[in-house]
Amino acid sequence: MSTSPVAARILHVTDPHLFADADGSLRGVVTHTTLTAVIDHISRTQWPADMVAMTGDVIQDDSAEAYVRFREIMKPLGLPVHCVPGNHDVRSLMRDGLSEPPFHYCSSARFGDWLVTGIDSCIENDAAGLVSAEEMERLRNILADTDAAHVAVCLHHPPLPMGSRWLDQVGLKNADEFLNLVCNSGNVRTTLFGHVHQQCDEFRDAVRIIGTPSTCAQFKPASDKFALDDNPPSYRRVSLHEDGTVQSELIWIGMDE
Repeated sequence: MSTSPVAARILHVTDPHLFADADGSLRGVVTHTTLTAVIDHISRTQWPADMVAMTGDVIQDDSAEAYVRFREIMKPLGLPVHCVPGNHDVRSLMRDGLSEPPFHYCSSARFGDWLVTGIDSCIENDAAGLVSAEEMERLRNILADTDAAHVAVCLHHPPLPMGSRWLDQVGLKNADEFLNLVCNSGNVRTTLFGHVHQQCDEFRDAVRIIGTPSTCAQFKPASDKFALDDNPPSYRRVSLHEDGTVQSELIWIGMDE
């Protein structure tokens, strides 16, 4: 564990899959209820966070009203909420609904010598991901232009294989290109992603690559075919230290109470 002071504390919350209807359910899970339980846990435990990183699949039903529901659930935290789209999001609706502070869409936040930035990894009408040439260039420019010594990059799709045949077919198609950029940038220390509804915490060279389970249903790890796990809703606490190191704590709702 680093003894360096903490520059920023991030709540990584991902894949809530909300509906306009508060009773809407995904694979037997009422997603409004599970996200609310996560936010209630965050509020009760009072971990001193500086921002929320929401890495996509905010909604499930293609409705503007589901983004309104997300705003209503998140606002009591009183934190900036930085969002990137997932394959179930509707970019135009998400941009319209989540671009007014405290909500931010594919933007950056500065905390001391750390920059936290979000990028779009989605393909229209495709569950798999791709960082487009334009978005890759935007990220390249962000990394080159910042004077921050350390950068965290947030995106929806996993830049590493998960060891699950069906899930890896809908991963990040140009993961090698993305990893080549971040690993050779000299300043990216970590990436945060969603999509996979399970945990991941690995290093690629010096970059720590962190995936967080969903606030609703989870996928069974290492499964060739689609299968659900019985793990509960989850979120992650990520501490960015001044020396560039990253500390992470995964929280399972209901397992630590």
